[in-house]
Amino acid sequence: MAGSTDKTVHDIFQSMEYGPAATSSAVTAQAWLDHHSRSLGLFIDGKFVRPADRQSRSLADSKGGNVCSTVCAAQDDVSQCASSAVKGHKAWGDLSCYQRAKVLLRSASVLGQHDLCVSELCELCEASCSPSSLVRLLQYYSSWAQLRDTLVANWTPLGVVAVIASDDCSLYSLMLKVLPALAMGNSVIVVPGRTSAPPALLLAQLLMGAGLPAGALNVLTGSDMSLGASVAQNASISSVTYSGNKQDGVSLCKATAGMGVPVSVSPNIGARCPFIIFESADIDSAVDAVLEAAFKKRREVHWVLCVQESVLDSVVARLRHRMAGMKCVALHSDGDRGLVDSAVQGAQQQGATLVQSCAAPPSGAQYPPTVLCGAAPSSPFVVNPPPGPLLPLMTFRSNTEAVALGNHSPHGQAASIWTEDLTLALEAAKSLSVGSVWVNSHSVSDPCLPVSGHKDSGTCTDGGQEGLYQFLRPSSSSCPPLPRSSPVFMDYSKFGTAASPAIIPDDSDPASAPKVYLQFVGGKPCKSVSGCSVAVQSPGGGSVLAYCPDGGRKDVRNAVEAAVKVQPGWMKKSPSARAQSLYALAKGLEAKRRDLAASINAQTGLSMDEADEEVELSIARLSDWAAYCDKVQGGTPPLPQCGSALSLPEALGVVGIVLPDNTPLLSMVTLLGAAVGNGNAVVMVPGQKYPLPALAFIQVLQSSDLPAGLVNIITGSRDQLTVALATHSVIKAIWYWGSAEGCQYLQYSCTSPLKTLRLSCQKEDGGKDWAQSHPALLEETWRSGVQWKSVWIPTA
Repeated sequence: MAGSTDKTVHDIFQSMEYGPAATSSAVTAQAWLDHHSRSLGLFIDGKFVRPADRQSRSLADSKGGNVCSTVCAAQDDVSQCASSAVKGHKAWGDLSCYQRAKVLLRSASVLGQHDLCVSELCELCEASCSPSSLVRLLQYYSSWAQLRDTLVANWTPLGVVAVIASDDCSLYSLMLKVLPALAMGNSVIVVPGRTSAPPALLLAQLLMGAGLPAGALNVLTGSDMSLGASVAQNASISSVTYSGNKQDGVSLCKATAGMGVPVSVSPNIGARCPFIIFESADIDSAVDAVLEAAFKKRREVHWVLCVQESVLDSVVARLRHRMAGMKCVALHSDGDRGLVDSAVQGAQQQGATLVQSCAAPPSGAQYPPTVLCGAAPSSPFVVNPPPGPLLPLMTFRSNTEAVALGNHSPHGQAASIWTEDLTLALEAAKSLSVGSVWVNSHSVSDPCLPVSGHKDSGTCTDGGQEGLYQFLRPSSSSCPPLPRSSPVFMDYSKFGTAASPAIIPDDSDPASAPKVYLQFVGGKPCKSVSGCSVAVQSPGGGSVLAYCPDGGRKDVRNAVEAAVKVQPGWMKKSPSARAQSLYALAKGLEAKRRDLAASINAQTGLSMDEADEEVELSIARLSDWAAYCDKVQGGTPPLPQCGSALSLPEALGVVGIVLPDNTPLLSMVTLLGAAVGNGNAVVMVPGQKYPLPALAFIQVLQSSDLPAGLVNIITGSRDQLTVALATHSVIKAIWYWGSAEGCQYLQYSCTSPLKTLRLSCQKEDGGKDWAQSHPALLEETWRSGVQWKSVWIPTA
């Protein structure tokens, strides 16, 4: 060890011991805090303000000492901040792309001058962020600010964006949302968590000194997540994005339901991530890396070690050797110590063996690094890991079993793969349902890589060009999909439970009796499970035009089961193969155009010429999506470090689509083509007012070469079927056109697991013009059906 006189270089090389850590005095950060009397105010309109009669919140360091206090903003502060942000958006938006890029690039220089203060403050507050990573963010997004109108044409900024973080969110995760929002021309209101609040205030001051207009970046601090909901409620806010733990993210989604503001969530704290060691790995490097990830870095995620059985003994032996002498890790409280002790006792009762660096002290908020060998995927300490230095170790035999073990989690944030076989690494990376895959490395990040939250790990994409679109909207879109409003009082347990209208037999002539339609599940026309039907009224609303099945929860369950069976195989088809299937579907629609036009005419009352025009537009739209299939693909982003990276677009999975009433055929094929073209399976609910064109389209689906179960069509009560889609755990995304109450229900309910929502409040005047074929509108729809994965492969 460095500093000792009784060990040779050979001894140190054999033991791989670490030298003593350098001590930090944090003099510069302490001086900055003292300058503010260790009481930090709010940052509004380009300056620090401290309103009178406000509560404050104290922040302590890891040793219990006081760092500073922050003001808890009140409603008046939120209103003042929103007004400042509106003015700041105008001033910031009036600048040219070059001028905005110049400000952000100058900010990187200013941050470099004050990197010691930022670094020390982050260390004091345990905000986990290096100034060099922030400089990289500023440099990267300054170039996107420069090229916005060139490479992201036909898109415009949202306006005022609220960026909200939980108490345990890192400063880097916070700024990964703030800086792209600024680069695209938005103004930003930051609501940081407890640990990231002081560094966020310091960065706001530095950016203002670099030339950022007053009001373009404001920081509000508070005591809990209720401040984020208060900010979102302000009518000036155009979008809300959140980063942190899932519990606070769910609370924010529920608190903002019905406000008419879109909320995207990135729960990047507390996820379970697999660390997979194959027999072809460099075992020494893998063991060193897993110990660093699990015990020596700030634990934002919970790692689960998965080791191939053939090298288990070798891995365990190296773990024992490397862990010898490691010190105990400090826990947050004595309560955490109790949770850790309980988890270890439970693991031992289930047959797990312990590998510890030293004996655990009898009491106190400390615990030694511990590996729990022989864990099972269903073990409580694996499913709900306690907040301590515990690393479960599971084994696998085959490569397929390794992927299955890695995917055995509701989370899909990241994975680390260790193997010298590049083919195996790429196959495993593509099969794992996670947003980031690190090959022979871990915890590497760069803003050029787009990462989406897979499964229960988020509803948006951060990083790369794809991460910019959450802060933009198509220029041709004149109104937001959701109108701003106040939430209505709802009993969520009773939404969608109203009984369907009873059908009373009449004495009409059987020859003129209304036609009875079937729904489409698993590739076959069928009745609803209940056997009931609903009446479809004629355009005038007088007579019954037809009867269609009254579908319910069991029909949705059957449709999802059919979709899950076929979707993985459909996703693995090449983009060109999916394109050919969509071209064939358009051809089938062409062959049935007279029947479809007649259905539109009978259902909506449009003339035959207008109905035929809608069919023609639908054929063209399917051809558009077929052409898109092999055009919008990933790439290999240039990295600032040695290595290679891949950005890969992937299907969401099973998408639930509740269709609008207007232009029933064109709206259906627009959403169907975008979802299926990306490799998804769909469960569609036709508009309750005009369901017949969608049911007539079943004839086209039957004659197509789409796999049975890929497209399912269920009719019935919109609200009842919306509830069935929202509560199904397999459905990843819901695209909804319906009532304001339905939108509010989905925002409140689609949180466990998290679902990606695309909501639009249906208007009486028809709402969206589906005939528009503006490039940005088509791109927006296409991007709604894809999620992104980054794969990092170091070469040195």
